[in-house]
Amino acid sequence: MTTPRTEHLVLPGVLTAEQAAATVRGILAVQREDGAIPWFRGHHLDPWDHTEAAMALDAAGEHEAAERAYAWLARHQNDDGSWYAAYADGAFDDVTDRGRETNFVAYVAVGVWHHYLSTGDDTFLDRMWPVVHAAIEYVLRLQQPGGQIGWRRDDDGTAATDALLTGSSSIHQALRCALAIAEEREEAQPDWELAAGALRHAVRRHPERFLDKGRYSMDWYYPVLGGALTGVEAKARIEGAWDRFVVPGLGVRCVVPNPWVTGGESAELALTLWAMGESDRALEILQSIQHLRDAESGLYWTGYVFEDEAIWPRELTTWTAGSLLLAVAALGGHEATCAVFAGDQLPAGLDPDCCGQAPAADGA
Repeated sequence: MTTPRTEHLVLPGVLTAEQAAATVRGILAVQREDGAIPWFRGHHLDPWDHTEAAMALDAAGEHEAAERAYAWLARHQNDDGSWYAAYADGAFDDVTDRGRETNFVAYVAVGVWHHYLSTGDDTFLDRMWPVVHAAIEYVLRLQQPGGQIGWRRDDDGTAATDALLTGSSSIHQALRCALAIAEEREEAQPDWELAAGALRHAVRRHPERFLDKGRYSMDWYYPVLGGALTGVEAKARIEGAWDRFVVPGLGVRCVVPNPWVTGGESAELALTLWAMGESDRALEILQSIQHLRDAESGLYWTGYVFEDEAIWPRELTTWTAGSLLLAVAALGGHEATCAVFAGDQLPAGLDPDCCGQAPAADGA
């Protein structure tokens, strides 16, 4: 028996309706009764990947399961608005990393907005608004004078001032989704608009404000996927490092020069290409990683070491499957997924660089 709404998850050379249903069932099989979605059973849950898997369930029409995932976040949010970085097998009382990473915390806004657009459930949005509000306020307390977001607060309260380009780019998308939620509720958040604009300006114009992680493919495409770079700037960035990261017929390297392609990065690049209007190349990338699909479970291996022809690590992760389903859903025209990742319907932050105003010397 297939799961509901798989017609938009059919993509030539990527998924049949039966395969899409199997992938959704694979994620559901990992989800705990309390709604938690760990990487795989026996491994940890982190709030970002938990949310990505929940979004994939919504894209497949499994709204009740997705709502249980968001209810898990609501029940276990810390008093300061955060979540811990890792929970053993999704057990809220077995925390394995008590740090609180800002992009992990912010991403709830993307998931909540996606669920609302998928279901039209006003009651859900009302219930989750305090959760989103507290999460965003937590994250913005770590915004630096240059607009970038400190990546983590340790359990002893020490806040990192260093910022990650990938994490800040993800937060940029989350801030825009949070602003969309606020707009839907008619609760203006001008401080969030200013914060989003300052963050976008930092991503677009000040690479020196971020730690140098240029070897990682996520730092290559995430400024585009997160909506900070668009148009000509986005195309130039993707074209400029295409040959460095893309391995034809196999997928996208996680880190250069390592001979290791990964499913999650490949699917996210495909989603990035779709958002840029390059659906043909997005399809090619998704087709290239079908060697990572496990036919029995419907899930996907995390990565492949092509010099050794070896699957590594030997793990089938919900977030890899989730990222692929979201990319396929976007290509298939799923409205909520398109709205969240295309970004053209999301509120924009007040970026002084875009509005013809001179930015402050080194401040938001």
